[in-house]
Amino acid sequence: MMKNPTFLRYYATTMLCAGAATLGAGFVAWWRGRRVEADAPVATAHASPPAAHPEPHEREPAETDTTRQVARKMIQYFVIPLWLTAGLTDWWCHRRTDIEHTTGLKETGIHLLMLGEAAFPVLAGLFLEIDAPVLSLMIASFFVHEATAMWDVSYAVTRREVQPVEQHVHSFLEMVPLLAVALVAVLHWPQLQALLGRKVIRSHPIRLKRVPLGLRYALGALGAMAVFEVLPYCEEALRDWKANPGRLTPPAGQPA
Repeated sequence: MMKNPTFLRYYATTMLCAGAATLGAGFVAWWRGRRVEADAPVATAHASPPAAHPEPHEREPAETDTTRQVARKMIQYFVIPLWLTAGLTDWWCHRRTDIEHTTGLKETGIHLLMLGEAAFPVLAGLFLEIDAPVLSLMIASFFVHEATAMWDVSYAVTRREVQPVEQHVHSFLEMVPLLAVALVAVLHWPQLQALLGRKVIRSHPIRLKRVPLGLRYALGALGAMAVFEVLPYCEEALRDWKANPGRLTPPAGQPA
């Protein structure tokens, strides 16, 4: 396989820069929202009522619209299960290619790092009210995940065979987070407009969802992630360690 370290480096750098720019946009949106609150006129008993003018902020629409409800259910019952299935299939592909004797603990560590990068958007989507700063962190997490995924594959192909099935699974693991973030942005369109500088929305401290997903769903989702994502990769890390104690990578030329 032809290697192109320059492309890989530029791609990863571009993704990290995009993530940093997104975080910057989230900070600017938060700062503009704080300015709205700070600049709001103080009402007094003798003050005349202000002239009618458009509010510089607005509430997000209540989730009574059928399309919004369908989009939320799509994330809950299609996108997340699809991501879990792809992650478990990727673990199975690693087991088939004897990862403990090829790429070893280093590749498993990269996979655990990517799970950590996905943890914030998942937890935010489950429990937090999505405003412009939170949305910017979710989008930035996607960009950082992309950079890490490129690091993962560029290392894996140097020491083991990445078969077509695994390559296809990787396409899901990269695009499913993008699909999730896109649907979240659609559900919170005014916040995306604020992130893009098209609207000013009053900033609030981080807070829990106004319309919670429900404790049963949240615990079920977290339990499924622990069983189908975290535990399999922890088992993989244990196999790596047992095969080559104290080493991140197996010795070169070790038989599979």
